[in-house]
Amino acid sequence: MKMEQGLLKFGLIVFLTLVFSHPPVIAQEEQAEQVKEFVLIQTRDGNEYSGSIQSEDAFRIVLETEQLGTITLQRSDILQIRRLDRLSQVKGQFWFANPQATRYYWIPNGYGLKKGESYYQNVWIFFNQVATGITDNFSIGGGVVPLFLFAGAQTPVWITPKVSFPVVKDKINLGAGALAGTVIGLDDGGFGMLYGLSTFGSRDKNLTVGLGWAFAGGSIANAPTLSVAGMIRTGPRGYFLTENYFIAAGGETIGIISAGGRRIIKRIGLDYGLFLPLAPGLDTIIAVPWLGLTVPFGKN
Repeated sequence: MKMEQGLLKFGLIVFLTLVFSHPPVIAQEEQAEQVKEFVLIQTRDGNEYSGSIQSEDAFRIVLETEQLGTITLQRSDILQIRRLDRLSQVKGQFWFANPQATRYYWIPNGYGLKKGESYYQNVWIFFNQVATGITDNFSIGGGVVPLFLFAGAQTPVWITPKVSFPVVKDKINLGAGALAGTVIGLDDGGFGMLYGLSTFGSRDKNLTVGLGWAFAGGSIANAPTLSVAGMIRTGPRGYFLTENYFIAAGGETIGIISAGGRRIIKRIGLDYGLFLPLAPGLDTIIAVPWLGLTVPFGKN
């Protein structure tokens, strides 16, 4: 028990140090030289070019890019122009606006999807989830683990409504929602969680503290689950992620801590990390890997 308590304290100290410290790369972000309107241009040959438009006419577009410098694209070769959120130029590098700022590995935060924004999330092939913004303050999603593909096995399905409200723009956001699901094939397979969230910080660097009350089989937990999660931007397309849970059960506290990152590849988020369970009497250290994809679509 002493070992688990020591690990929990150590994990929290390291996490809070990472969140509230200011490494040089973050300081550079806060001292961004300029902010430009940003576009992503897809051409008919399958290439993508990102940058800011310097000039355009009826026949061509002159685009300033990070990798290729200033290039000229013929409009006849352009398949799509997507105008994105603002892009910061930090020390001569373009930094995309965070395309997946509303959740960590699995738990959401106090930021919400904008109206028309959507994403699809897949974890280890079997976990599938989608969500879409109905308004700027309300989103809804759903998910499935399609076990029915294996000889009609019992299959979990769920929905995830969520509301979010900015208290101080880009500094404090509140969120609340529910996960309500059932297991198809079970007579009493209902399960879920009611939760509330407080997020402190920007979309690129934040800390979220949440409380959730799990329920299943018609009963609800006596004590809430505490969650602490964080995100720190480490570069133009990289993020450090951590997501941690502390669950009171039978007079004991069970912990699940994690650390890893996210890499943005053409707006698709590749999440990776390790989850480490901590429990009284658990003498063996078990690290469970996490690998997932998040694909934005819709208005993003």
